[in-house]
Amino acid sequence: MAESKTFRAVDWRDGRVVLLDQTLLPGQETYLELGDWREVAEAIRTMRVRGAPAIGIAAAYGVVLAARSGDAVGEVARACEELEGARPTAVNLSWAVRRMRDIADKTSPADLASSLLAEAERVAAQQDAADHAIGALGADLLAPGCRILTHCNAGGLATYSYGTALGVIKEAHRRGKVAFVWVDETRPLLQGARLTAWELQRDGVPMAVICDNMAGHLMSRGEVDVVITGADRIAANGDSANKIGTYTLAVLATYHHLPLYIAAPFSTVDLDIAEGSAIPIEEREAEEVTLCGEKAVVPAGAPARNFAFDVTPAELISAIITERGVAMPPFGPALRNLEEDRG
Repeated sequence: MAESKTFRAVDWRDGRVVLLDQTLLPGQETYLELGDWREVAEAIRTMRVRGAPAIGIAAAYGVVLAARSGDAVGEVARACEELEGARPTAVNLSWAVRRMRDIADKTSPADLASSLLAEAERVAAQQDAADHAIGALGADLLAPGCRILTHCNAGGLATYSYGTALGVIKEAHRRGKVAFVWVDETRPLLQGARLTAWELQRDGVPMAVICDNMAGHLMSRGEVDVVITGADRIAANGDSANKIGTYTLAVLATYHHLPLYIAAPFSTVDLDIAEGSAIPIEEREAEEVTLCGEKAVVPAGAPARNFAFDVTPAELISAIITERGVAMPPFGPALRNLEEDRG
């Protein structure tokens, strides 16, 4: 087993926000040092930092940068508004910004920067603790020798350093439960091929990258035992928005009688949204589909659509794993019970 190498997707160092630039992985491990909250907002929009919890942490630190400017109070308000709108689907982003805004509203200007930094560090530390709790609870669900299929990247790159869906896989692997992991490439930006494979390789987890459209074939051959993914927003009834292609996997898993587990911190649960149809779905630039790197892969002028997420209905989900516990169907009352455990 290869020795695990730790990293942080988001960090605060010497008054700057430090991000591992995920657009350059796996070829280059480059850290960006950002001193302006607008640079943080741009990094979120361009997916230099990505994953619902990670962009929440990045935004929290971005608000701290705003508080260190000349017009601290006004700049914090402007930063909160723009950072919250940088990407619409991931609820962790607005959740983290609301926490920062609440601190700003009750803090004097003289203490603003230090109070906001303390809150941002709490957001990061709580996410790290949540990841490890999710990993332990999720690993308990898995049978020894399981073969797992995962989609996109829900590892430390998407959270802080450990991961949600990959946190489950990493902990299960540590316990000797994982026989193999199938990694969907995850078109169009290849977060599975570039990022999940990078993380699992660092941890010595046996795996192989597959094209997204191979998943059904592997299931039909009996080479998959369970599907585990993350989520960017979970509605009150359990409907879950995740990277585009997750819904397809859920349908395939249901047909093949395989469990689908969603692993996410409870901050991803949005009890103010009744069902998945109300979750805003980000649509990104068509060039992410029409280009592969800098090479055109469609005829010149051909149109394309590029939805970043889809919604998996609750009835296709076997369990939702959070740091507060594992929610089982029916998810409405189960998630409400976990909400009541807050304290």
